[in-house]
Amino acid sequence: MATHFTLNGKPQTVDVDAQMPLLWVLRDTLNMTGTKFGCGMALCGACTVHVNGSAIRSCITPISSVEGKHVTTIEGLSPDHSHPVQRAWIEEDVPQCGYCQSGQIMSASALLAKNPHPTDAEIDEFMTGNICRCGTYQRIKEAIHRAAAMQGSAAKTETSELDRMEPGVLAGGAE
Repeated sequence: MATHFTLNGKPQTVDVDAQMPLLWVLRDTLNMTGTKFGCGMALCGACTVHVNGSAIRSCITPISSVEGKHVTTIEGLSPDHSHPVQRAWIEEDVPQCGYCQSGQIMSASALLAKNPHPTDAEIDEFMTGNICRCGTYQRIKEAIHRAAAMQGSAAKTETSELDRMEPGVLAGGAE
């Protein structure tokens, strides 16, 4: 059965069994290997991707459930690792073995999209389903706070640039 969806901004059609997990379609059919297999039971978070902006576990998500939807993998978060979460991850030196990192980053970016300035308790609650075998939880939390600050700085920069524009520019013409 053919399933049509958008992957990282590009239309895709795959002809696989409707119950095939999204994880295996991404990895084996579409060669998006940044999404990892961890447990196969949605307990570890290594396979986290976004479907219509929400973090989901791709290991238990049948491909048929993404018909007509937008799927974003770690490869689609930003082509050059410029997403604030990716930059913060690097700056905070979060990864050790790195296996869980794409799932951690995808969960963290979904959290910040919903809650741009989470507290430590909100981070702990949202990220609870992502397991890091190396135990870098404190650095993960610091990276999420750093990414939130980066996003806040970017928004302030955009606002200040808008403030400097002459009247009428935003309306598309001169006054």
